[in-house]
Amino acid sequence: MPETTPRPSPEEFPQPISVLIVDDHPVVRNGLRGMFDASPDFTVVGEAGNGPDGVRAAVELEPDVVLMDLRMLGGDGVAAITEITARRLRSRVLVLTTYDTDVDTIPAIEAGATGYLLKDAARDDLFAAVRAAAAGETVLSPAVAQRLVRRVRAPGEALSEREQLVLELVAAGTSNRDIAARLFVSEATVKSHLAHVFDKLGVRDRASAVAAGYERGLLGRR
Repeated sequence: MPETTPRPSPEEFPQPISVLIVDDHPVVRNGLRGMFDASPDFTVVGEAGNGPDGVRAAVELEPDVVLMDLRMLGGDGVAAITEITARRLRSRVLVLTTYDTDVDTIPAIEAGATGYLLKDAARDDLFAAVRAAAAGETVLSPAVAQRLVRRVRAPGEALSEREQLVLELVAAGTSNRDIAARLFVSEATVKSHLAHVFDKLGVRDRASAVAAGYERGLLGRR
């Protein structure tokens, strides 16, 4: 990551902290703006509804912290974080999203995000995270931190032969019913295999499992 100017601690950071909100849902942006505007410690300097607009706003406004959603229509958050990092902007990026799978967290952090918080965070936790991010400190929600620790300690528990086959069939667009018929098992057994696959890959749905499979080299080799 590029070198940046040393930041003061959260307690010493000058007030108010300027914030740019990047989210494709107007209701979310309005809610966050209202929350921050109600505190004298923060000032919302702008909003954007997608990644490219978020980058342009960050360049123009140079906020202390960019609150960045990840999955947005019109341009995703990871690409925006990558661009902000490449431009060596002074702004720190704090991801604020509903997704906490490896497919989301790892690319965002690798792209240069200072922190990663989930949208179910309490207001005080969000405020504390923004203060810490403004000071250049790494901020991770407990769920994300636990997931990253598990990933470091056990870098990808191997899929069994049957789980690998199920993943390949899912990647081919095969339904649970057809997978069951092909493997001569019940649909309940297929769902059980899928649950194990999701757990080992750190994902929650079929699409994310396929994406993680390609990312980890489990698919596309045959």
